[in-house]
Amino acid sequence: MISASGLERFFRNENRYLPPLLSTAILIVGHLSFGLLESFSRTLLAVGTSIALELVLGRLVYGKVLNVGSAYMTGISVGILIRSPEYWPYALTSAISIMSKYVIRWHGRHLWNPSNFAICAVLLIAPEVVATLSIQWGNDIRPMVIIWIVGLWVVWRVRLFHISMAYAVSFAVLAFIRSALTGHAFLAEVAPITGPMYQLFVFLMMTDPKTTVKPRWAQILVAILVAVVEMFLRLEEVIYAPFYALTIVGPIAMAIEIWKQARHDSRLEDKVVAA
Repeated sequence: MISASGLERFFRNENRYLPPLLSTAILIVGHLSFGLLESFSRTLLAVGTSIALELVLGRLVYGKVLNVGSAYMTGISVGILIRSPEYWPYALTSAISIMSKYVIRWHGRHLWNPSNFAICAVLLIAPEVVATLSIQWGNDIRPMVIIWIVGLWVVWRVRLFHISMAYAVSFAVLAFIRSALTGHAFLAEVAPITGPMYQLFVFLMMTDPKTTVKPRWAQILVAILVAVVEMFLRLEEVIYAPFYALTIVGPIAMAIEIWKQARHDSRLEDKVVAA
């Protein structure tokens, strides 16, 4: 029997396995109830590829076995968000995601969210056989409410609640602008955020700690800018606008922060040498 103190430790934000476990629970319930996945076998291929590459590359690059929680989350994201009748896009997307973490770095930090970068790459490489999750929940609001409650609770526990909320509020506000510009009903413009693709985007990709700038105000600003860039892409009828918006805004914000930190460190070194 699990003690109260054990449960308290499990639900602390330091528990790196909490988001993967909760995402897995959402995944299983969503698929059994609404057919969320293309297939379990394709998702398992994505997860297996991510974990295997993480273990191999971690050993080769760092000389140790790395925690595979991040790789598992990458595989889950790919398995849920990618849609293809073929198996190879799931393996390829996961492979690009993990390899990008080791290849696309500046001053030892990531620039792109790995799974978002890989999904965009595969969508551009093979648009004829690859798409992303775009189904809605229909008229049943229960799954949407469950995912929003669980997702918000998780990002609150890991102190990233403000990012998800900044993006969601910005999306809703900008829906008014899109509605005025396009003549579409407001509900039609705001409806996409109720779908599973946007929910996973808000809770998994927007809040990736490795590719999120550090100051709280900057995190909120980046979330707003992602929503703004996405609005312009949607107005141009760009398919998969949220993924492309994050791919554009995210690395620019990270590059600015990394550059500023490098300048700060360099000045400190100069002062130490001068002293």
